[in-house]
Amino acid sequence: MSELFGTLSDGTPVHRWTLERAGVRVRVLSYGGIVQSAEVPDRDGHTADVVLGFADLDGYVAHPEPYFGALVGRYANRIAGGRFPLDGRTYALAPNEGPNTLHGGTRGFDKRVWDVAAVEEGVRLSRVSPHGEEGFPGRLEMSVTYTLDESGALRIAYEAVTDAPTVLNPTNHSYFNLSGSGHAGGHELRLAASRITPVDAGLIPTGGLDDVTDTRFDFRRARKVGSGYDHNYVLDKGVTEAAEKVAELYDPASGRVLTVATTEPGLQLYTADHLGEPFAPGDGIALETQHFPDSPNQPGFPSTVLRPGEVFRSETVYGFSVR
Repeated sequence: MSELFGTLSDGTPVHRWTLERAGVRVRVLSYGGIVQSAEVPDRDGHTADVVLGFADLDGYVAHPEPYFGALVGRYANRIAGGRFPLDGRTYALAPNEGPNTLHGGTRGFDKRVWDVAAVEEGVRLSRVSPHGEEGFPGRLEMSVTYTLDESGALRIAYEAVTDAPTVLNPTNHSYFNLSGSGHAGGHELRLAASRITPVDAGLIPTGGLDDVTDTRFDFRRARKVGSGYDHNYVLDKGVTEAAEKVAELYDPASGRVLTVATTEPGLQLYTADHLGEPFAPGDGIALETQHFPDSPNQPGFPSTVLRPGEVFRSETVYGFSVR
């Protein structure tokens, strides 16, 4: 089911699609592929929206930087210096965080209006990212499918092809608050990752891999999240053909549980310590499945290169339950 959600300043209409199954209701926008809301019940059957977002289109346009619920690309996370080498050429990107390129540049996937079509139990968003968009090479044909499965889990499936060598690393940037409001630092997180990619002062990976043992980064046993995290975790499972469970977030107050399964090798834990009005720092927790930050400049990291004749596929599943 779709409805008109608003109109951009250039007259482009933005629609909202509602998916509902197994007691879960998710709303998705054609603008930015944004997951506007995810309403799920608590242990007493009371429903609340567990992702941060805005009630109208103006909110998203006025507050683009937090990337609330957005489909992020072409490249999630950071590329150092806004440039990368590929096949003997250096490509200059649009810098939008100092000298670096963050989440695809100044006008990435999150600020584009996608074509949307209904599919069984969901919607498929698609668009063509032309060669040179934000500096990235290749004409990229991209589709992202959001569906609810029989348990009410939200499945996000990515697929893309290119006509020239390029790099690609999309993700979804939802901020979760399983209480439905307030500070999320009391949520408990378990994460199947024994290492992180350490970063410098600009949050660019150094190229190494640090063991989390006996550090504040160790979530292999569930504990309160707290604050102060904007780090990529190296998932123990690596890249997989099928989505495997890698994380569980639990809110003791409501009993809500979020599980994360993915085919990706990394997960960015971001505790939203810099959120501003109308939200407050720490109001949500982002669990962004991804390849590693700055991979195009880090030969030791899993490759994000996509070539003609190849098909990029990735899947992440956000499951909801209670305890």
